[in-house]
Amino acid sequence: MNDIPRNPKSRPRIVLAMIPGLERSLFNEDHLAALRAMATLPETEPAVPFESERAGRLLRDAEILLTGWGCPELSAAVLDRAPRLRLIAHCAGTVKEMVTPACWERGLRVITAAEANAIPVVEFTVAAILLANKHAFQIRELYRRERRYGLWHHTTPGIGNLNKRVGIVGASRIGRRVIEALSPFDFSICVYDPYVSEQEAARLGVEKVELDELLRSSDVVTLHAPSLPETHQMIGARELALIPDGAALINTARGALIDGAALEKELSTGRIRAVIDTTEPETLPADSPLYDLPNVFLTPHIAGASGTEVYRMSALVIEEIGRYLRGEPLQHEVRQEDLPRIA
Repeated sequence: MNDIPRNPKSRPRIVLAMIPGLERSLFNEDHLAALRAMATLPETEPAVPFESERAGRLLRDAEILLTGWGCPELSAAVLDRAPRLRLIAHCAGTVKEMVTPACWERGLRVITAAEANAIPVVEFTVAAILLANKHAFQIRELYRRERRYGLWHHTTPGIGNLNKRVGIVGASRIGRRVIEALSPFDFSICVYDPYVSEQEAARLGVEKVELDELLRSSDVVTLHAPSLPETHQMIGARELALIPDGAALINTARGALIDGAALEKELSTGRIRAVIDTTEPETLPADSPLYDLPNVFLTPHIAGASGTEVYRMSALVIEEIGRYLRGEPLQHEVRQEDLPRIA
């Protein structure tokens, strides 16, 4: 346990830890000014690698470690170099690749901007659902190839968003936001999540079903489960075969949720369509058929915060650091017991 008392009269020191150069994208001058108004920010260049002499000098007096994508693992050896550390403020989503048991053993508090990162993922997902039901990606290819007037609904039966069924795999932070965002549309929504009760599903306004039923009955299946040992390749060849002809599969969660080889084989038949933003591996090999299949809309993990959207994460973390320094309850804290169920 980190038992060094905090002196409320001293200015806490904030040290950055992330991919070098990322700080220039995450924090503008207003963000840096807000941090400096609350604390001492000795340097804006990230203190990585942690083994360096410079990092040791910065970590020695750090009370707050402001982390981002690419922050190295916070092992016991690293934490030994930061005896005054009390708060890890992660300006990104998941903390699983960074936080270790040593962090909890030392009583460190951890916050994350996952809530802010969820917003663009939800936006991307809802857009993908609406466009998938309109067969927009496939019709674009037809129109570009044929360059003529056509009754496209004859070419693509089932086109349209009215009275479609959307199946949501995982009532996670993002899954629940997707449910809420879909409420204005004329959809029926079903959910598969073993942690959601019938009563909770009713409160969400959705139907709780088993995975097989969801896959068989949905016009669009969208994945929002966390990447855990029990969800690894939860969508395999058997599950993909259950999806109706012409239906669409959307993955903005993690590539590891799907058996990649089975996905390539199924999509190569043209029987179903897909919007794929996350894959396993993160960058597919150059000879992957997913790059060229006309029934696949493939993007390189862009659904999450990027460009201007990262500032939403920066603002959340800075506000949360302010709450910590004022002794107020934290709104975005991650606890050790949360880890088995979060992304």
